Amino acid sequence: MDKMQWKRVGAFLLDWSAVIAIMISIIFFTAIMGLSFFSSANLTNILRAMSITTILAIALTVTLACDGFDMSACTLASCSGYVFMACYLWYGLSLPLSAVICVIFTMIAYLFTLFLILVCKIPDMLATCALMFVHQGLGQWFTGGGAISAGMALPNGAMPRRTFFEAGFVAIGQAPYIILIMFASVIFAHIFLQHTKQGAFLYAIGSNKTAAALSGIHVGRYRFLAGMITAVFIAVGAMVVCSRNTAAQLCGCDNYLMSALAAVFVGKSVGGKEKPTALGTVLGAGLIVILENGLTLCSVPYYILPAVKGGVLVAALAAVYLPGRRKL
Repeated sequence: MDKMQWKRVGAFLLDWSAVIAIMISIIFFTAIMGLSFFSSANLTNILRAMSITTILAIALTVTLACDGFDMSACTLASCSGYVFMACYLWYGLSLPLSAVICVIFTMIAYLFTLFLILVCKIPDMLATCALMFVHQGLGQWFTGGGAISAGMALPNGAMPRRTFFEAGFVAIGQAPYIILIMFASVIFAHIFLQHTKQGAFLYAIGSNKTAAALSGIHVGRYRFLAGMITAVFIAVGAMVVCSRNTAAQLCGCDNYLMSALAAVFVGKSVGGKEKPTALGTVLGAGLIVILENGLTLCSVPYYILPAVKGGVLVAALAAVYLPGRRKL
């Protein structure tokens, strides 16, 4: 092959590196574990483990589409989970009403994030890094420094109105509902970003804010829209985590940040699009979870898994930002 053909092969491998990695991982773990890796029970475990990471990663996908970068999404999700569980257990509200209050609270809380970014002109990463500490502190103050679970007293010593979990609450965090919620989130985000005028405007802003503004796109208005959609996905992720854990644990969603970011950036490299997409994000989440699941089945110590996530993120960033990548 001549030099041009080698470049085309290199471009193809970079563009589809995430898909190739998934295929290699499946073949590798199947060869080692046999049919146990491809059993229906294990495939369900993989999809269930993907769900929370994917939902929170979709929230990041929407904000990254317009060149935002939210480091505080998962800490805000923890706060939203406290509110959701407080409404449901402490005050005995119905599950639908608790969910609505959780979404409204998250959207209101996200207004402060947007205020810092759009009005105060603080760079996204700096503003959201500061808000991580704010969310953690306010959340622990609200709960009195403890988790919220069935039968636990309120910080003031009063007993909760509800001391048990209804079947509908528990079902949210279990298969098949948690998987259906994940797919619904991905489908909505895909349609919104790829097939609506608003989604096209968000990508235009993400590519070049100045050019987007000169073409007549109201940058602030559409970044606000992206923030509100992000807040809804954060709230959905928070509720799923609470149902999955049957509690609003301290920093219950914080640990999903690394996995969510890795999923988005892995997805950003898929197909050479070099932009965050919903389908790319779910592929990224799938790669991370397949690696975790396979390594766990192979009895690899749990404390090595964060290094695997970090390695996946590094590889994804290299695939996206490799010098001269656009020239391949």
